[in-house]
Amino acid sequence: MFADQTWLAKLIWAALVVSVLDALTQGNWPAAAVASGTLALSLAPVYVARWAEIFIPPSFITATVLFIVSTLFLGEVFDFYNRFWWWDMVMHGGSAIGLGLIGFVLIFMMFQGNRYTAPPIAMAFFSFCFALAMGALWEVFEYGMDSLFGLSMQRGNLDDTMRDLIIDGLGALIGGAAGFAYLKGLEYGGLPGIIDEFVRRNPRFFRRFGDDGRSGGRHDKRDDK
Repeated sequence: MFADQTWLAKLIWAALVVSVLDALTQGNWPAAAVASGTLALSLAPVYVARWAEIFIPPSFITATVLFIVSTLFLGEVFDFYNRFWWWDMVMHGGSAIGLGLIGFVLIFMMFQGNRYTAPPIAMAFFSFCFALAMGALWEVFEYGMDSLFGLSMQRGNLDDTMRDLIIDGLGALIGGAAGFAYLKGLEYGGLPGIIDEFVRRNPRFFRRFGDDGRSGGRHDKRDDK
């Protein structure tokens, strides 16, 4: 289960374990709680994938682990959000890209993995909308937390919210563009490569999986009969 993961993901998990033990030794309970929560959340995709019998590309797992660690551990324990003005922008942009990829895969399943029946522009557009909608829901969540518990997740101003949504939009655009490139056959490496690997390794979700080993259901003349 962990053997296939990247060395970077393994290194991060090991560092989190050390951080938990160090915080417990020093009696720093808040830091121990955050580190433990971060470790649990970063491991969750691996266990969920195994439970659901879904293959998730190791590169995507690593990106997810980096995002969770950067958001919770570095952002909260080391106060990166206040120390670096651009930290929140990077987090929003990265999450939007990932959500764009997820949105594309979910919609692509509806076409049974046949790239020839999936209109590239429409697929990219709906992937973009999915990622941007998730970003908007997060802003609603922040507003609710601020209103109910007196927090300052939105930092008390409209500019922060709009900046986050703009960054979400840019990230969503990149995610949608990756899906467009994949449908155009440009799936070698990068973000389109992640989509290609997921489709190839999870053929049961894509019934028109190509007989020649390529993803996206390569056209079979027998389908025309």
